[in-house]
This record gives sequence, C-alpha cells and structure tokens, in this order.
Amino acid sequence: MKILRHIGSLAFVLGLFTAVFAGLPWHVMVADDPVVPWWLRIAVFCLLGGILIVLLTVAIDQLRNRTSRADLPLDEAGPEVLLLNSPEIPGREIGQILGLVQGHTVFAIWLGKDLSALVKLILGGELTEYTEMMGRARTAATNRMMAEAASMGADAIINVRYMTTSVVGTAAELFAYGTAVKLSA
Repeated sequence: MKILRHIGSLAFVLGLFTAVFAGLPWHVMVADDPVVPWWLRIAVFCLLGGILIVLLTVAIDQLRNRTSRADLPLDEAGPEVLLLNSPEIPGREIGQILGLVQGHTVFAIWLGKDLSALVKLILGGELTEYTEMMGRARTAATNRMMAEAASMGADAIINVRYMTTSVVGTAAELFAYGTAVKLSA
C-alpha cells in the first residue's frame, strides 16, 4: 500500500510541475489555439489520478487500522508498567536503570473536523476536535513507550515527559519519553 501511495504522490508532483511550469507558459504563448496538447492532458491526468490514488490508499489504511493498538486504553495495551513523572518511586527502591524509552506519533484530524474547529475558533469555546486528537496521540505515544519499556523488562518508567510539536497544518507530533527502571525486590 505504501508503494502505491508513493507512486500516486510522484504522479501528482510530476503532473503538477508539468502543468504549472510547461502548461501555463504554453497557454500564454499559444492562447488562440483551443487544442490541448497530449503531454498537457497526460500531466493533468497524472495530477488528478495521483490525488485519487493517495486518497484511496489513505482511506484503505485507515479502515485497516481502526482497531490498532494505539486506540486501546492503557490498561489493555500490554504489560503493566508503572509511570511516574518524578525521579523516585515513593516506598520503592530502584535496582537498575535500563535506559531511555520513548514513543511518538503524528496525528491529524480530517478536514470536516478541522472546519468545525475553525468555526469554534471564531465563535469561542473549547476546540474539542483538537482535544480528542491530542488525547488519542498521547495514548498512542504512551502505549509505544510502555511497550518499549516492557520489552526491556522494566517495572517502571520514571521522569516521564511529553512534548508536542506542530508538524504541518493541523497535524501534531506527540513525543513521550522517560527512564525505564527495574525495581528492587
């Protein structure tokens, strides 16, 4: 599916550049000729076909991943690993530091929710669309961090921190990290 998406992206970019950088100058130079040349027709076909292929592959991927691990609540995601944002665990002693663990994801919302949030931005109120998106991103990043810690044999993750960054438009990256530790018996 990824290869098909890359082919669609490449067709779109090639069609767009051909239409803009060759088609527009052609149109300006030969404005009185109503016949569109074959190469410009192919460029427009690649542009539109590329968009269609990318949209279809993204839709198929989303249908496949509806019940992915990232959507599960934390207690169902895997082995129980204690999470703390402090350097110590009250009443317990750290036996071994296993190292840095991390999890990250990039989330975006679909255009319909984005437009709804834009209206709320103008009228005021909580942007629940983005709140839900960031909540899902935090859950996914935390699950991935916990899975990495569990694979190392950790009992807990200390100094847990979250960072978020805007990637493009309304897409945001959420990065979770901490130190995986083994507790003394």
